[in-house]
Amino acid sequence: MTVRRMLVLGICVVIFQAVAACDAGTAPISTGDTGPQPTSQDVSVPTAQAIAPTAPAPTTEPPAVARVNGQPIYQTDYENQVAQFSAALIAQGLDPNSVDGSAQLAQVREQVLTGMIDQVLIEQEARLKGVGVGDAELEAAMQEIITGSGGPDAFAAQLAALGQSENQFRAGQLAAMLASKMRDQVIANVSPTAPQVHARHILVDSVDLANSLLTQLQTGADFTSLAQQYSQDTLTRDGGGDLGWFPRGVLISKEVEDAAFALQAGQYSNVVQSAFGFHIVQVIETDPARGLNPDQLLALQQAAFDTWLSGLRSAAVIER
Repeated sequence: MTVRRMLVLGICVVIFQAVAACDAGTAPISTGDTGPQPTSQDVSVPTAQAIAPTAPAPTTEPPAVARVNGQPIYQTDYENQVAQFSAALIAQGLDPNSVDGSAQLAQVREQVLTGMIDQVLIEQEARLKGVGVGDAELEAAMQEIITGSGGPDAFAAQLAALGQSENQFRAGQLAAMLASKMRDQVIANVSPTAPQVHARHILVDSVDLANSLLTQLQTGADFTSLAQQYSQDTLTRDGGGDLGWFPRGVLISKEVEDAAFALQAGQYSNVVQSAFGFHIVQVIETDPARGLNPDQLLALQQAAFDTWLSGLRSAAVIER
């Protein structure tokens, strides 16, 4: 994986997803339908976040763009990260003079700052817990990245093209590896099994139609046939509205999820309204401890990490 590719990936993923790749010691450096379908590994958390290195405080402190529990994030470091991200996006074809391009670059500025704040929070928590990255670990990861980039000369050329020094790159890699270790601690207690339901639904855009379909179901109509005829969820319609097995926390629609987990096998819900429209939910079967598939496990791990990070933010004194 080239340095440029790693930097661009850093813009597109959240901290959790970026550091998930660190397990192999080669994580990219982050520089900084309609129905309630189960989420996949592709689904990202609410905000894309960058992992950016933080410089030690000099004797005479330069201007800071933010402080996290008193620890500064320096304006120059922030602007360097923004410049690198912006350059990578422009190199990928973003037009900075277009309305969309200008909006994306403005969003990058916010994402970079959010990511730098989160990085400081993770580093501070790591220090409290005595978690660190050894020199040998970091060097091994760097050598693997350099080899994957085509060797030292190719690596240096890629860094030069991006306006980044090897020390900056190394600091970013260190931050990503540290975040990976903290992530692993956080998700260690996420069980590979969970209570799950196997459910199906019909989605329509009219409450009157939904009530009519519910009456038909209660008087013996076939759920599969009605779903195939009326449901507007194109991803599940042909399968009779089947949502498959799912635990809590992975459906797009929390209203549908809550309705499903309140039912016993064979029961229908009342009409459930969500942002997508009006649903009728039926639970087919339940399992109190069913194994999670990889996408479901990732989603629950992501949720655990997000909750942990949100807790750090809530407890911190953050000055922007």
